[in-house]
Amino acid sequence: MHILVIEDDVRVSDLLKRGLEENGYNVSQAFDGTTGRKLALANAYDLIITDIVMPGINGLELSKQLRALLPKTPIIMLTALGTTDDKIDGFESGADDYMVKPFDFRELLVRVQARLKRVAKAGNFHAEQLTYANLIIDLKGKTVKRDNTPIKLTPKEFALLQYLVENAERVVSRSEIARDVWDTHFDTGTNFIDVYINYLRNKIDKPFEPKLIHTRQGMGFVLKSEP
Repeated sequence: MHILVIEDDVRVSDLLKRGLEENGYNVSQAFDGTTGRKLALANAYDLIITDIVMPGINGLELSKQLRALLPKTPIIMLTALGTTDDKIDGFESGADDYMVKPFDFRELLVRVQARLKRVAKAGNFHAEQLTYANLIIDLKGKTVKRDNTPIKLTPKEFALLQYLVENAERVVSRSEIARDVWDTHFDTGTNFIDVYINYLRNKIDKPFEPKLIHTRQGMGFVLKSEP
């Protein structure tokens, strides 16, 4: 497995390289976004780890460009920017996961392994469509319709909706969503999961009937055609 680390702090970059190589990964380094982009497009990497604030192309713009050009390559953001808005910006730019510095390398390693396993699993998954009530999710085309009306979702909104439909009529907690959709642990100090639930409600529930996404106070959320 070949991982690209894009990080302008040489000490942090070398720490990541050493730790990942000790766990069997081949690691390449870039110390600015422009060089990182060139390397990412010139080589076949299994996963990319990038900072946000760095010379050249910043990590958010870099992630947008790489997501468009390398849609199957997982991207993990590793940055000092840790507010809810920062995390949402990271996910909306195309990142698959987001970790805040200072970080525990053991946790990063678990997330790297989880991302690589998910990619391998996705390669063997051939389901084409999910349906619930008047909602249709095309898993291959990554499109959503409700009452035959196309609904545009971001990649993370799509992943969250897919998870809710796959677990329809079962209450799923914020911790489960964080673990299974974001491959992370739910941070009670942020509310990014609630933010994404609201995004989905505005797009797939607000203009339609019946309402599908319901909150269970103190427990989580459930997708049901009835309250």
